[in-house]
Amino acid sequence: MSHHESATGATLPAPIAMTLLSITCVQLSDAFSVPMIDSLGPVGSAWIRVTLGALLLLAAVRPDVRSLEARHWRSILVLGVLCAGLSVSFMSALQQLSLGTAVSIEFLGPLAVALCRGGRRGTRWPMIALVGVVALTEPWRGGAPVLGVLFAVLSAACWAGTIMCTARVGAEVPGMGGIALAMPVAALCLAPWGAAQAGPHLRPSTVALGLALALLMPVLPYVLELAALRRLPERTFATMMSFEPLLAVVVGAAVLGQQPSPLAGLGIILVVAAGVGATKQRRVSELVPAH
Repeated sequence: MSHHESATGATLPAPIAMTLLSITCVQLSDAFSVPMIDSLGPVGSAWIRVTLGALLLLAAVRPDVRSLEARHWRSILVLGVLCAGLSVSFMSALQQLSLGTAVSIEFLGPLAVALCRGGRRGTRWPMIALVGVVALTEPWRGGAPVLGVLFAVLSAACWAGTIMCTARVGAEVPGMGGIALAMPVAALCLAPWGAAQAGPHLRPSTVALGLALALLMPVLPYVLELAALRRLPERTFATMMSFEPLLAVVVGAAVLGQQPSPLAGLGIILVVAAGVGATKQRRVSELVPAH
């Protein structure tokens, strides 16, 4: 029995609280990004948050770049490009969709990876999630902007790509060094368009908001998740992370006043159920948010 699996009931509340707080930080960062998207645009907002997040991660992790070889840098570069695509596509989706809808569609990414890795036994879970997304978007009556849905689907594809690439980088580069170095790559990819879009509107208050959002995602979630995983069984952690779309609805309602319809609520429940069901086919790294 592993150390994680030997955790007692007395020690579980703290890591569970850390996991819930981590998910909450991600959703709060996304929710509070909405006003920034309105003023700076999706690319400008993504660039600000990713750039400041990269600086904070580099300061916290301090990766040993001298030990890296060319093959390591190739993997890091690919991961950085995918993180840039994930961030800007999700921000673009968030400009047109509610937080709960955008996160639920994005969650198809890790579920697709579960389907590829789980074989036929895992097929039903992505199918259930797809039914949930259809209920969320109500395409028969134009319930969600098509462009917003397409951006959310693109972010799901980028998330699936980051899952595969993060696993490779994690195997090649010890600790969080690879992820910390991928974030500046993502920031550089976004810089030409992000700086042009956000530059004319930058104010000290905007930078302060971006810094707060970067702390909420990615810095605090990674710290909290690493601490939680030391004392929490991985399957418990993965199951809890599957509730991210539901928490996105709660945060969207509390912060942005976004109230889902009964059918949309059912769709979100189906997406969460599919996430919980697919936990057996997934690894923890497939659930860590990468906005």
